[in-house]
Amino acid sequence: MFGRRALIAALVLLAGSIVAKAGSERPAVRTLSPAGLAKVSDYIRNEVATGKIPGAILLLQQHGKPVYYQNFGVRDVATELSMSADTIFRLYSMSKPVTSVMAMMLVEEGRLTLDDPVAKYIPAFGGMKVGVERKAEDGKVALVLEPVNRPVTIKDLMRHTSGLPYGYQGGGAVRELYADANLFNSELTNADFVAKIAALPLVEQPGTVWDYGFSTDVLGRVIEVISGKTLLQFEKERLLDPLGMTETAFFIADSAKFPRIAEPMPGDRNINPTTQVRDIKRPTRWESGGGGMVGTIGDYARFAQMLLSGGTYDGRRYLKPETIALMASDHIGPETKIARDQNYYPGGSSGFGLGFAVRTSVPSGTAWPLGEYRWDGVGGTFFFIDPEDDLFGIFMVQTPTQRGRIQLALKTLIYQAMGR
Repeated sequence: MFGRRALIAALVLLAGSIVAKAGSERPAVRTLSPAGLAKVSDYIRNEVATGKIPGAILLLQQHGKPVYYQNFGVRDVATELSMSADTIFRLYSMSKPVTSVMAMMLVEEGRLTLDDPVAKYIPAFGGMKVGVERKAEDGKVALVLEPVNRPVTIKDLMRHTSGLPYGYQGGGAVRELYADANLFNSELTNADFVAKIAALPLVEQPGTVWDYGFSTDVLGRVIEVISGKTLLQFEKERLLDPLGMTETAFFIADSAKFPRIAEPMPGDRNINPTTQVRDIKRPTRWESGGGGMVGTIGDYARFAQMLLSGGTYDGRRYLKPETIALMASDHIGPETKIARDQNYYPGGSSGFGLGFAVRTSVPSGTAWPLGEYRWDGVGGTFFFIDPEDDLFGIFMVQTPTQRGRIQLALKTLIYQAMGR
C-alpha cells in the first residue's frame, strides 16, 4: 500500500495539476524571453571558450515542443568532433529515475508494494544488521552489529532511507567497508552484486536518515527477481523500446558509435580520488540501476516528456497520473522525522520523492516553482521537470568537477528567462 499520508499528498498534487489545466482557471502561461535565453547561450559558450568543458547540449521543452535547443563545442577535445544530437553521454545517477519508473510499473500491476520488505525478493536482506561504532574503555573504537528495528522496504530503496550508503574513506567504519568492497568497479551480475552488498552492515537504521547510496541498484535487482528478466531486458520491453529510447543502454556495444561518445576534459576525468569516469566502450555485466546507463539527449527527452505528461507519451500510457504524482511528492518531510545526511544533495529547499528531488519551498530571492522535480548525474548531466510551467529541461555535459557550479548557474538563468 502507498500509505495514507503519501496517498493524500499525491491526490492533492494531482488535483492541483487538474485545476491548473482547467481552461479559465489556469494561471497565465510563463514563457522564456529571447533576451533571457541569449544569456543562457552566452554562459555555456563562455564555459566552452574558457576550457572548462569541451561542449554541451541544452534542451528546454514547453507544452510538448522544444522552445530552446542548442549544441555547444565538441564531444571530445581529442577528436574535435562537434557536439550533436546523437552524442552519447554517461548518465550516471540519471539512471535512478528510469529504474524507479520500472518499479512503479510493477506497483501498479500489484506485483510489488512500497511496504514490501526487500527480503521478500532478496532473502539475504533478512539478515541485515546495522553497524554502530562504539568506544571501549581503552578508547579504541569498534564496530558493533545491531539488529534492525524494522526491515528495509521497497519505499526505503526508492527514497534513499535504506541505510545502504556509497562508501568513501574517512566517512566512518561502515562507509569504509563499502569503499573497501570496491563495489563501483564490480564485474558482477546484479544478483552477485546484491549478494555482496547484503553481506555488509547498514550505516543507519532503515527509515531514519536520507543517505544517498546503492539503494536503486538493489531496486534494480528486485525488478529482475519479479520480472524474471535482466534489468535491461525488462526496461527495453516495457519502456525503452516503446518510447523510442534506442540509444539507451549500460554500455556501447557497437564500435561504430564510439566516436559519438562525449568525453570530459583530459584533466577532469576523476569522479573521486580513486575512480575515473567509466569506459563505456567496455562491456559490463553489472546493469547498475543506480548509475550505469548511457544515452542521448533525444532519448531522455522522451522519458522526461512522458513524466511531464502524467505517464503518457505518443498515445501510449506507461504510468497513471496519480502514480507520477506520488513519485513527485515529498516522502521525507518533517512529519516523517527522517533526518538528512551531511551531504544532502537535494538542498535545503527540496525534499525527496520516489526517485527524484522535489521542490518544497521557494529559494530565497527567486520565484522558482514548487513541485519541480529533478535529478542529475555525477558525470555532469542534469534534468528538471516543472509541471507548473509545463516545461522540462535537460543539460548534457561530461564534467565531474564543474557540474554543481554549472547546474546552479544554468537553472538560475533559465528561470530568470521566465521571470522567476
